[in-house]
Amino acid sequence: MKRLSALWRVAVALAAMAYVASTSSPACAQSAEEYFRGKTVRIVVGYGPGGGYDIYARMIAPYLSKTLNANVIVENQPGAGGITALNRTMSNPPDGLQIMIVNGLGAALSQLTDQQGVRYDLAKLSHLGTVSASPWVWLVSSNSPIKSVKDVLDNKRLYMWSSSGPIDGLSDGAAFTCAALHLECGIVLGYPGSNEAALAVAKGEMDMIYVSDTSANNYVKAGQNRGLATMARVKSRFFPDLPTIFEATKVSPEGAALFDFHSTAENLGRILVAPPGIPADRLAYLQNAVKMALSDPVLVAEGERTQRYVDFIDAETTRKATVSVVADITPAQKKRIVEIIASAEKK
Repeated sequence: MKRLSALWRVAVALAAMAYVASTSSPACAQSAEEYFRGKTVRIVVGYGPGGGYDIYARMIAPYLSKTLNANVIVENQPGAGGITALNRTMSNPPDGLQIMIVNGLGAALSQLTDQQGVRYDLAKLSHLGTVSASPWVWLVSSNSPIKSVKDVLDNKRLYMWSSSGPIDGLSDGAAFTCAALHLECGIVLGYPGSNEAALAVAKGEMDMIYVSDTSANNYVKAGQNRGLATMARVKSRFFPDLPTIFEATKVSPEGAALFDFHSTAENLGRILVAPPGIPADRLAYLQNAVKMALSDPVLVAEGERTQRYVDFIDAETTRKATVSVVADITPAQKKRIVEIIASAEKK
């Protein structure tokens, strides 16, 4: 019995030693900094090479590689306007080794309107921050007799808006503007992109266009278009003298709610997300690395020089804005949003 008792004590001691060794192993004690060091992190782009999101990702990658001390590569996963890649991001392992640059406005509205194939929840993804966001602008032709928003409201007629496709920013922005101001509008889809849509307005084929201020700046500088209003409560850096829509006309409470919702969705801009469930310390380290990379004065200057502007917004602010758009709205508000988007798709 004494021998058995001694053997039992030895077994217990060995088990305890094994437990201590396992819990204090390098793998368990590894810091987030050590975890990322030398690993390969992918920035996924839901579109093909050469587009705006691809260019942004490739511009950011070297700076994030430096702050993470990791190899950062860009991987294009085109399909369904970014939905396919976002679905994959939602279900990928939460190891912190994949992030995605996302069209926040398009992703949010696609989710809200239950677009075919959407299996992600933008609110549940891990948020890393916003790369850039800016207000959008209402443009007409430089030769248009329309000189102000008041002119539009005073002339009760059908206004034709140019756009490329449903939930492209152009069409939904036009639809929200028409709903908020009670305008009779026709929204024409099918232009290859905003350049062609803006040119159609300049030529007089269409009356107006709703477009990002960075694009608007190029069209106005070229002399082909003229701004009527900035479609948010803040002014554009490019058009400091252009009135906001709230300055240009008296907006009803319902109209203000629609403008505010859409501008909040627009402010999601180009956001960086990762799969849900990343360990807290690893996620915090990744968020801080993104913050340092996107706050680098050299990157900001590069963006200014190439007109790929970087206006970093932190992860928590980005997350709260996302939740307010896709999760905090009431069923009645969602129904109204769906109706407005559907009206643009039918025109």
